[in-house]
Amino acid sequence: MSEYSVVEETHAIQQVLDVRIHSITYSAEDVLLFDLRPERGESMPPFSPGAHIDIRMPNGLSRSYSLLNNSEERHRYVVGIRKDAKSRGGSVWMHDYARAGGLLTVSCPRNHFELFEEADHSIFIAGGIGITPLWSMIQRLSALKRSWFLYYGARSRGAAALLPEITSSGWMSHVCLSFDDETNGRFIDFDHIITSAPENTHFYCCGPEPMLQAYQRACAAIDPGRVHLEYFSPPESPALKGGYVVRLARSGVCVEVQEGRSILESLESAGVSVPSSCQQGICGVCETRIISGTPDHRDLVLTEEERASGETMMICCSGSLGSELVLDL
Repeated sequence: MSEYSVVEETHAIQQVLDVRIHSITYSAEDVLLFDLRPERGESMPPFSPGAHIDIRMPNGLSRSYSLLNNSEERHRYVVGIRKDAKSRGGSVWMHDYARAGGLLTVSCPRNHFELFEEADHSIFIAGGIGITPLWSMIQRLSALKRSWFLYYGARSRGAAALLPEITSSGWMSHVCLSFDDETNGRFIDFDHIITSAPENTHFYCCGPEPMLQAYQRACAAIDPGRVHLEYFSPPESPALKGGYVVRLARSGVCVEVQEGRSILESLESAGVSVPSSCQQGICGVCETRIISGTPDHRDLVLTEEERASGETMMICCSGSLGSELVLDL
């Protein structure tokens, strides 16, 4: 095959790649690393630190995972996947059924968690599997000889993904590790981290929701442009109140969204195909342009300014505050 193929869908051009699972490596309790490579040694499309890909599995599921390897690498993508007891099927399939040598289809990388490379200093705060996008950022800043520091917390050393890579990197003077079973569950002191940081520091956090909430409270007085975060899952419930109509501007089709259903589910039931992946408002695949109407935003992709503009929305989780939405579909 070529370096990548292009699949035209309802309202977007989506680039996808066929990759082979080169290896599967144990990283921590319930965490496996998947090294994905093209079949015939082509260069992979480039990515920037913080980017993610969507993995399309043979069971029909598609899930987003952060790339953790060095962004200078062109021969592979590496993701870390934690087997989640509450999984809707994605992580379970990858852990229980994926095998080295198997083929998968993945999207080209996208990035909603960009690294600001010119910062005087960068502080990274990771919880559990949240280390994965930050590890790619750290490798980039180290190559640029930029100043950075990592705070990494997990339940235990055995549950800390990438711990062998971190401890053998030669960068431990830039790392503070914290494990619940060694600190009696004492949480990372966000207030101290933020207030003691050098001026104009950029902050990055990825981890479970309680960690992100504490991080946001500690960063409340800081310029939002220096505060970066990425959720595992959305803190808000999807907009499922229904009771409105979605009109598709291109086709003229009108679809009623009933209570308990998302716009995406309603469109798919009506035979309208729209690209999607996470179905939680995290990946950005289903972002759709709004012609008219007032969206009820529930995603984690758009900034507050982008939400206020009302130009686009994630139709997998967001709804309508009015009786009709007109979308560019």
